[in-house]
Amino acid sequence: MRWGWFWALGCVGALTACAVPPVRLVSPVSPVTAVPSGAAAELREEGPAEAGPSAQPVHSAAARRAVHRLFKTPETVREWAPWVLPGKAFAPFEAVDVQGRAALVVAAERSVSILRQQTDTAPVQVGRLAFSWKIDGLAPGADLTDAQHEDSPVRIVLAFDGDRARLAPRVHRLSELTRLLTGEPLPYASLVYVWSNTEPVGTVLVNPRTDRIRKLVVESGAGPLGRWRDHERDVHADFLQVFGEPPGPLVAVALMTDTDNTQSRLNAWYGALTLSPRVADAPR
Repeated sequence: MRWGWFWALGCVGALTACAVPPVRLVSPVSPVTAVPSGAAAELREEGPAEAGPSAQPVHSAAARRAVHRLFKTPETVREWAPWVLPGKAFAPFEAVDVQGRAALVVAAERSVSILRQQTDTAPVQVGRLAFSWKIDGLAPGADLTDAQHEDSPVRIVLAFDGDRARLAPRVHRLSELTRLLTGEPLPYASLVYVWSNTEPVGTVLVNPRTDRIRKLVVESGAGPLGRWRDHERDVHADFLQVFGEPPGPLVAVALMTDTDNTQSRLNAWYGALTLSPRVADAPR
């Protein structure tokens, strides 16, 4: 069972709840009920969520088929699976067609929704990440610099392994505590791409309990609401910018929509995602 590191993202509560705001390094919208497409309205053949403390059938056959069509990741990773965090409402990922694109939609309502894919035994060195997302509203009062209001309508989470001997003793203690409580230590480092209510694009935010989790703002404000936003990132360069060192092997990739801290409602769509292995630099 591997689920503990999500607790340390600073947005889901008990394990890493902290009143200290994250370190800064560098309008309410009425909710719209998601209308499933024909694909999502198929007979639901529910499968179990990834094993966890409160696993329940949340992943429909239509959603599983959409995941295989939409998300292209290295072959050394496992199947995508939803995670249900104990004590948190979960809004499922459903298959839809919107504005000519196939997508997964989350009708968030005071909830935390995570869809995760872990790596297998073979290490993956990540090169580029391409993804698209769309939202119809921001969580009123969300603030990524405040642990008590740290919601984001969409996130892409990349977790990495690394030389754990370099970690500070405080981080080792937190990782060990997480392992004892959940069966999984914290990853060496996690890079999170987020949509912020107010933080400018390019802002880097550090988790208040551990500097091994850092968020990079790639979308900000209400201006782009209701429109597909396409992103392509050089993960190696982003990690080097955010952490000051090259990334190690990939541990997991995840989608995350959370509105629990602000008790809000919104719809979030995730379109195609491609995660490419890093091509070694050509010798000079």
